[in-house]
Amino acid sequence: MTTPTPSASSAVSGILDILREAALGGHPGQGTAFLDGTKADGSGNHGLLATLDALSAEQASREVLGSTVAAHAAHTAYHLEVIVRWERDGDRGPFDWKGSFQPAQVDAAGWEAARERLRAAYDALVTFARTFEDRPADRDVTGGLTGAVAHVAYHLGAIRQLIKAVP
Repeated sequence: MTTPTPSASSAVSGILDILREAALGGHPGQGTAFLDGTKADGSGNHGLLATLDALSAEQASREVLGSTVAAHAAHTAYHLEVIVRWERDGDRGPFDWKGSFQPAQVDAAGWEAARERLRAAYDALVTFARTFEDRPADRDVTGGLTGAVAHVAYHLGAIRQLIKAVP
């Protein structure tokens, strides 16, 4: 996984630090911006990817209040992919937001693929955003990245609530 440069001081770097926390969790032994701290041994509160890694395909596919963890994971990956397509490629859609929640049910291979897709989408966004670290703040890019932070954090919270109902 990509790790933000600790010494960088640009707006993009700061946003990437918070996005990293939402996606990957805190740095072991260090304070966090909004998650509970991760202990020095790496245990403790984790971001979205570690939260998903702790679930089986069956758990991820169990419907709770009309949704599944797998659906949230698929949608979150799609959103990160769209940010890169929008910012880097100038792709203005149309985007299939309703379809982005599919697949809602997965088998073991499908669940692995869903988590790999989300990791790849996160890595692609970070790689793209790093190209802006040494430039003056760009409203479109910083807006897209800030939206990514809010969106990943929202789905992390939603998934954590769904998990409470999934044995």
